[in-house]
Order: sequence, then structure tokens, then C-alpha cells
Amino acid sequence: MTNSMTAFANSEMDFENLTICCELRSVNHRYCDIYIKIPDRFRFAEPDLHRTVNEKLKRGKIECNLSYKKHGLAQQKLTVDMNAVAALLSTTQEIEQLMQKPQAFSALEVLAFPGIQVEKQSDKNALLQILIQLVTTATDHLLLARQREGTQLSGLISTRCVKMQKLVSYAQNRMPLVLEQLRTKFRHHIAELVAEPNNDRIEQEMVLLTQKLNVDEELDRLNIHIIEVLRVLEQSEPIGRRLDFLMQEMNREANTLGSKSADKEMTAISIEFKVLIEQIREQVQNIE
Repeated sequence: MTNSMTAFANSEMDFENLTICCELRSVNHRYCDIYIKIPDRFRFAEPDLHRTVNEKLKRGKIECNLSYKKHGLAQQKLTVDMNAVAALLSTTQEIEQLMQKPQAFSALEVLAFPGIQVEKQSDKNALLQILIQLVTTATDHLLLARQREGTQLSGLISTRCVKMQKLVSYAQNRMPLVLEQLRTKFRHHIAELVAEPNNDRIEQEMVLLTQKLNVDEELDRLNIHIIEVLRVLEQSEPIGRRLDFLMQEMNREANTLGSKSADKEMTAISIEFKVLIEQIREQVQNIE
């Protein structure tokens, strides 16, 4: 099954007084590059979360973003460190004595000061399992999205491969006619230039020339590469790099086909080949 490297997925779970959200984004990349953006209170779980993502995704640049939001204040009981409040107020009074115009502040501003509110410590083992489950769910959703897009990419590539197979067949059928036309054309030219032509020598030269211009081998190799692309598309493991290599080989054969072309239709076929190969190569860049 063909998988794309470009996708987005998210998932949410509740834990105690928190709603935890995981967002996953992936784009094409030569290797597997995983970046996890995580709040400090979840930092202890980062290695396990990184391993969870890496077990399922083998290629692509993946950004995993975790965030959380607390449930409504009406459902919470705030715990305040009164010692911290006393220390803050005492320090504030000392500072105000040095100020010409002290500024008044409210209790809410005091509560917003770092270290005043004391959060209940969660069970780390329970929290870790929730985070792993959350990331696993988001990763599964991402995989499904990558598979859906990969199926579309596979269809686009297969369609272009079918077009190239038709071009190969047309070129193979036309090649004998092209070579015979060349032989006839050069016989006429030589006959015009030489008063008493050596027909045996001319025939030898024609044979050598047509051998140089014959593109049967290039067409055969192109057809083999096309069949291999269609076979690779059916594999379950990551196939992006193999497809990229096949595109390089096909492009080399298409270039040779163009350089040996002695007929405008064969030249047009070579150009069409290179257009289709480039279109496939663009799609291959997004395949895992």
C-alpha cells in the first residue's frame, strides 16, 4: 500500500481536570525527522512519546504538538501557597517604599503571579499512559490520512505508467519504418554524390548507421522500468526511495531515446516521456 508523507491529524483526551490535545503534522523528508513540542509538565514523557511515533512512522518530517487546557474554574478548587503570597506582599511593600507613586494591584493579579497557585501533582505513571494512548490514537489517524492520500498518488502514477506503456508500444511499432526510411534516404544522398557507388560498402555503412540509431534496447528497458514501478506500488513497505531511483533510470533512457532520435515523431515521444516522468517524480517526492 502506498503511503503519502503529507497529512494532518489530531486527538483529545481528558485526564483529571485537563483536556489534553495532540496535533500531528507530517511533510515529505528524506529520512524520519520527529520534533515534539510539549509543555513542561509533560516533559518527562518525551522519550516515550518520541518512540511511540517512531514505531509507526518510518519516513517524513513529523511535528507532534501537545497542549492542554484546564476545565472551568467552577469545577476546580484553587490551592494557594499562602507563604508565597506573604513573601510576595512583604517584598512588594519594601519596593513601594522606594517608589514615589506606588501602584495598587488586585488579588487576581496576585493569583496570576508565578508560584502562587499550587497545582495538584498528577500520578506520573497514569499520566504517561494517557499521553501514550493519546499520541498513539493521533498517529493512527495520521497513518489513515497518509494512506488515503497515498492511494490517490498511486492512482496518478499508475495512470501515467499506462500512458508510457502506450508510448513504448507505439515507438516499437514505428521503429522499423523509421530505420527503413533512413536507409532509403541515405542511399539517395550517396547515389547523388558518388558517380559509381559501391553498393556493398554503402549497405555496410547503412547497417552500422541504423544500429546506432536503433532504440529497441532503450524502449525495452523503459518498459521493464514501468512494469517495476507498477509492481513496487503494490508493496506494503516504504517505497518512495525505490520509486525515486526508478524515475532516475527512466529519465536516463528517455534522454538516450531523444539523443538517438532520427524522426520527429520519435522526438515527440521522447519529450512526452520526460514530461510524464517529471510528473511522476513530483508525486514520488511525497511518498513514504
